[in-house]
This record gives sequence, structure tokens and C-alpha cells, in this order.
Amino acid sequence: MAAAYQRVIFANLNAMLAAAVDDRLIPHNPCRSSSVRAHRPEPRRIAPWSRERVLAVRSALPERYRAMVDLAGGCGMRQGEVLGLAAEDVDFVEGVVHVVRQVKLIAGRQVFALPKGGKTRAVPLPERVARALEAHIAQYPPAAVTLPWRSVDGSPATAAVFFRNAEGRPVIRTVFNEKAWRPALDTAGVPRSRENGMHALRHFYASVLLDAGESIKALSEYLGHHDPGFTLRTYTHLMPSSEKRTREAVNRAFEGGPDADDGPTTAQAA
Repeated sequence: MAAAYQRVIFANLNAMLAAAVDDRLIPHNPCRSSSVRAHRPEPRRIAPWSRERVLAVRSALPERYRAMVDLAGGCGMRQGEVLGLAAEDVDFVEGVVHVVRQVKLIAGRQVFALPKGGKTRAVPLPERVARALEAHIAQYPPAAVTLPWRSVDGSPATAAVFFRNAEGRPVIRTVFNEKAWRPALDTAGVPRSRENGMHALRHFYASVLLDAGESIKALSEYLGHHDPGFTLRTYTHLMPSSEKRTREAVNRAFEGGPDADDGPTTAQAA
């Protein structure tokens, strides 16, 4: 039995017994006894994709969807956020993407909603991603799409989204995964698995930023996490070790080699 399934069973049993206590059917909840220990999952170590794999999957996607990889891997956006991104959300002059909505599926129907956790955010727009998005716009101009807001019977909301299917309709996540993403994985030689869903591009983004020395706090904000501690627990094994940082710092200080006239470069005071 998988560890995740064990946790679900325990949580459901705990809830049922708690309700039985409230209804005075049993005196106490044994799941909350000091002798009972809920199963703690072993931390899952994320193995981020390589740049080569990202580009291979991108090339294997239909052309109208390739810029989705740039936004997910270059701005850390979730799949639903990419599908909900509209022309008015991107500031090419300031180099910022405003992540303010996503496309969700509720009972098989699409709706617009706030990003996960109800948390909007602003993310830096790298120049290469901007160019890829501009090329996409030139070939597939954004078009207004109207969907209910938050629930299937919610008020209609309209946004000029960047990504639509060949029929000009909003991209349905499950259809995209089945008809475009998984065939692209096959072409690129990437196994079909939960770990290799489009969410893998967010992990790639995190690994690139951490390797470049970005802070956990900034990364957490760009990813839209509710707590930097969650970001740290998820990606701590990807952070450069102190030994690596030391070697790189000293190497930079002694650039020019031992025969350089001026010796090591002096660090500038902050």
C-alpha cells in the first residue's frame, strides 16, 4: 500500500471517529491516542529536468503550445495559470508577468479562478521568454474567452488568453495532457509518469534560480507558495552546498590565476 494511500485512510478514519465522539457514540477517538503515530511520509527528492530535456519536449509539442513551456519553465507558472494567462497580464516594457488567474476544471467544466491558494503574484519576465511569447502572439494572437468565475454557475469573466486549441476554443487541461503533452514525452524519450507532468517545468525553474544563487524567499514568491518554509523543504537538496559556494567564491576572487599582477580581486563592501 502506497504511503500516500495510507495517509488518506488514516485521515478518513480519524474524521469518522471524531464525528462518532461528537455524537457520543464512542467515548474517545483512538486515532488521537498518544500511542498512535500517524504515518509520516519520507521526503520526496525532486530530480529536476535538464535543459536538454526541457528543449526536447518543447520541440516535440505542437507549435501553438510551445510557448507554454517557456512560461512554465521560465516563469515558474502552473499549468492552469499558463492557460489562464491573458494579454493584459504581461508587461513587456517592465518585464513582468502578473499571475492573476488560472483555468480550473470543475465537474469537467472550465472556469476562471484565482491562482492556487487565492494568491496573485508578479513574476520577472526573462527576455528570452518575452521573445518566445512575442513570436507566439505573432502567429496565434490572443483572443477573448469567456468562462464562469470560480464556479460553474459563477458570473461570466472574459480574458484575452494566449493559448487556444486548433478550433479556437480554450485549452482543456486533460485533453492537452493526453493529446499533446504525453505524445511529446514519447517523442523526447521521457517516461510517462506523474513526475514528468507539466509541473516538472516548475521544478526546473526552481533549480535554475537556486543554482544561480536566488534566495528561498524570492523563489517562494515567484512560485506562489504560501510559505517560504514549504519552498525550502521542497528544494533544499537543490541548493548549492556551502563547500561549492566557498570554492566558487574563492575561484572568482583569484580570477586571472596565480601569476596575475594584482593578486586576488578584493570584494567590494556592501
